[in-house]
Amino acid sequence: MATQTVIITGGATGIGYAIAEGFLNTGANVMINGRTLSKLESAAQKLNQPDRIQIIAGDITDPTFAPKMVTETVAKFGRVDVLINNAGIFAVKNFTDYTIDELSRYLGYVRGTFALTQETVKQMRKQGDGGAVVNISTILAFNGIKALPSSAPIMAKAAITAMVKNLSVELAADKIRINAVAPGIVLTPLLGEVNQETVDDLNQQQPLGRVGTPKDIADAVLYLANANWVTGVILPVDGGVDAGGDGTSNLKQ
Repeated sequence: MATQTVIITGGATGIGYAIAEGFLNTGANVMINGRTLSKLESAAQKLNQPDRIQIIAGDITDPTFAPKMVTETVAKFGRVDVLINNAGIFAVKNFTDYTIDELSRYLGYVRGTFALTQETVKQMRKQGDGGAVVNISTILAFNGIKALPSSAPIMAKAAITAMVKNLSVELAADKIRINAVAPGIVLTPLLGEVNQETVDDLNQQQPLGRVGTPKDIADAVLYLANANWVTGVILPVDGGVDAGGDGTSNLKQ
């Protein structure tokens, strides 16, 4: 099997970093994107695979950035086999407190995801041997949690989740598969500073007894990226919360 080349947005920290590490461990080439060059450089140094890592700093919410990312990936590694649409932002806020400008910021990630997926699909079609796209969604796109009001960011996540069902059918003839992972609560920088007492409380409320780690999500992403007879799937990876237990119902705002 030829060496895979993978593009990961939001790849400098948290879930994106874990996904990059997971693919590198399989021998893949990885292009990681983020907005801050210094964070990307730090991530690349820690991953310590200089021949198989390329970094590209830029704002994914700018649709004109997408062609550059694909072009530079092909220039470095010769092809694109997998796209991981991971980049996003999240903040808890009451619905009536959101501004239209804030909503526009969240929806910018929908535009960016759309544009980058378009460019990637064009490249995969040129290559002629299929490929895979995995979007990072959230269980909050399916189940609202009283303690986590977040309607604006969830509108954006819901859009890239709905994209999976429609696009998977459209691209099936090209052997391009599109799936999504829907994480539950995962300890990442997006959560901000979380003390041990809060972590212990959250752990007790999860059906499987703990909150998620970035590696939990990365493992699911790697599965979907390489499961050749799986497309159009939205996979909850949430410790059992979606199965019937609101693991954060008692979380204090």
